[in-house]
Amino acid sequence: MKHKSKFFAIIIIAFFLINGSSFAQDAVKADPKHYKVEFENDQVRVLRVAYGLSEKSVMHEHPNAVAVFLTDIQNKFTFPDGKSVLANSKAGTAMWTPGGKHLPENLGKKPFELILVELKSPKK
Repeated sequence: MKHKSKFFAIIIIAFFLINGSSFAQDAVKADPKHYKVEFENDQVRVLRVAYGLSEKSVMHEHPNAVAVFLTDIQNKFTFPDGKSVLANSKAGTAMWTPGGKHLPENLGKKPFELILVELKSPKK
């Protein structure tokens, strides 16, 4: 019996090591339908973000970034702890977005699009 529980524990640990990154990972890898890299260098990565009506992403994360809204947006962001917030932004505005994990959902009456400029940490 002791060997079975040890084997089971090893399987569980291996599962989380292999799949753990899928619980919150890079947006482009986790959700290529909604996130596309437009430009990247050693200082920034510029993403085009586009969601259709009622579309929802998966849990993913971004570093600190600046969002530039190309359309009006009505979004819900759900966080790893289960809490959520509603966020509205107008086309043509820009805002700072601190890094973190979230799951976005389009609550608006039309598709939305934005440019997200992710900031990279300086190399030491």
